[in-house]
Formats: sequence, structure tokens, C-alpha cells
Amino acid sequence: MSRPADAGPTYGSYLRLDELLALQSPLSGGGGAAEHPDELLFIVVHQASELWFKVVRAELDALHDALAAAAGEDGAAEEWALWRVQRLNTLTRIVSEQLTALDALPPQRFLQFRSFLGSSSGSQSEQFRAIEAASGLRDADFVARHGAGDGLVARALARPTLERRFLDLLSARGIAPEALYTGPAPSTLFFLAEGLLEYEQQFARWRFAHVQLVERIIGPMTGGTGGSLGAGYLARTVAHRFFPVLWEVRARLYGAARAAAAGRTAPPAAADG
Repeated sequence: MSRPADAGPTYGSYLRLDELLALQSPLSGGGGAAEHPDELLFIVVHQASELWFKVVRAELDALHDALAAAAGEDGAAEEWALWRVQRLNTLTRIVSEQLTALDALPPQRFLQFRSFLGSSSGSQSEQFRAIEAASGLRDADFVARHGAGDGLVARALARPTLERRFLDLLSARGIAPEALYTGPAPSTLFFLAEGLLEYEQQFARWRFAHVQLVERIIGPMTGGTGGSLGAGYLARTVAHRFFPVLWEVRARLYGAARAAAAGRTAPPAAADG
């Protein structure tokens, strides 16, 4: 039975599946050669990552806007920001988890089609770099490489960092970062701070998973495709911090607690005389 002409989009037409499923074009099958069966997996995982990156970028934009609105005395925007950061954390877990599909790609199989990748490298992902910039990466070398022009990364670098947005919100409320952890009860701002730190941790886990994946496939000391530095470079990026002030608060709270405990256990001073 045919559908009426005015019935609206179908599942396939709404998602444009014919076009989407035609975008996987393994290069190993060129020149009459047989297509390597694992190249499709490799392409799909990376294309899926880029699609998730698009969603993550949209959520980061919305989180920036919600934090700016909250600092502008829109009290309801605090709850919106908290909701956005919770969704962002869910998405970051998904990006990390779907990467593990490549754990099923053994090194000898990857080597059979690696030469077809040419100069392509994950380090060339403009969306990933834009996510780093929007999240707060301001490493001097990163800024020097990506700060010029009007691309995704440069536009993200031109905005305040997420941490700056959050600190401006705290300032607008007259709250010091330490006060989030010393008040009588957890507040929305406390949960927002914890959500931001969770996002950084999820991002670091994604980086670490990527390091392990690269080492599993090409080895820990091997250069990546396109002349990239491979796992060695990725391992160094795990230590990047998006929210250094929020991490420092923890160190100060712990230092103050240790000092107080030392004062309580110190022996009394000897009396003069």
C-alpha cells in the first residue's frame, strides 16, 4: 500500500539515509582491488565521532549562553546551565564509549589499509579543536596555531572560557569559589561546579581512551598518520586543565583542613619560668 503524497517525511527521508549511507567510501577498494572489510568500521567510528562533536559543540554554545544569562541576573538560567552541563557529560561519555569499537581492530589488519589514509589524521579535526577551545584550552602553542582567522577554533578562542563564565556568575552572586564547599547545604551553583569538573574528567577519560586505542593499534612510540606524534602527543594532552581555579579550591580546602588538624594535635607550648 503506497503512502499519500502529503503524508510528510518518512524515517529514511527525514534522516536522509540514502545520502548518509553513501558517505562511507573506503579507499582500499580502488583500482579494482578488493575493499578491506575493516576500513568501513574505521570510517564509521570517525564519522560518528564528528557527528557527536557537532552535538557537543551545540551544547557547549548553549552552556556558554546559559552561564552568561545567569551572570546577568537571570536566576532561572542557573538551572538551565546545570541541565546543559549534565547533558554535556552524557554526550562526552558517549563519544568516549563509541571509540572503543576500534578495540576490535587488530594492528595487522589496520596496517593492511593504513597507507590509504595518506596525510589524514585525527589531529586535523577542526570540530575537536573547537571543543577544546570552547571548553577552555588556552595553551600558548594551541592559541598560536589556531587563534588566527575566522574558523570554528578561532571563534571559540575569541570567547571567554567556560571557567571565566562560571567565575563571572559567582562574582555576580557575591560568592567566592571556596564558599560553594563550605556553605550550610549544597546549592545549584555547587552542583554546577561539580558538573563542570565532571565534564573535565570525562574529557580526560576520552583522551586517555584515545591514547590506549592508538597504542593498542600502532604502539606507544609510533608516529601517527599525517606526521602526527601519535600516542606520545595524546598522552601529554591528558593533563590539560579547563577549570584550574576549581581544582585549586580543592587544594586550598585540603591545606586548610590539614593545618587545622595539625593545630589541634600540636602539644601545648611549655610555660616560661
